[in-house]
Amino acid sequence: MQNFEPLKEAKQVNSLALAYMGDAVYEVHIRHFLLQLGKVKPNRLHREATKYVSAKAQARILKKLTDDELLSEEELAVVRRGRNAKSGTIPKNTDMQTYRHSTAFEALIGYLFLTGEIERMNEIITYCLDQKIDEKGGQ
Repeated sequence: MQNFEPLKEAKQVNSLALAYMGDAVYEVHIRHFLLQLGKVKPNRLHREATKYVSAKAQARILKKLTDDELLSEEELAVVRRGRNAKSGTIPKNTDMQTYRHSTAFEALIGYLFLTGEIERMNEIITYCLDQKIDEKGGQ
């Protein structure tokens, strides 16, 4: 993947902009992971990806990260900012609380990416992949 320079003002970026970036970065990592597993049928790829990138899956993984106390104080602050951000849109397939928690997760990934903390971002994404969280909350 291309190396991106960290943004000098990344810590001041709006939480929804962080989530916007985090959504894209996380999705690319998940797609790469699935292709590495040899999954190449588009319908199957989409179904498998949803186990990681849906609002419900992201909210569950954020809960696991916080329950296991794996986030630093700075990361928790970013999560709180992301969770409290007002998007102005109403989610179609999930409730508002789940949507806010998934936005918080995406904001964290976006923050780590934009601040250049790629190693830490990769640790968190690897943790997500290792959890094998499915749509029903199982492992």
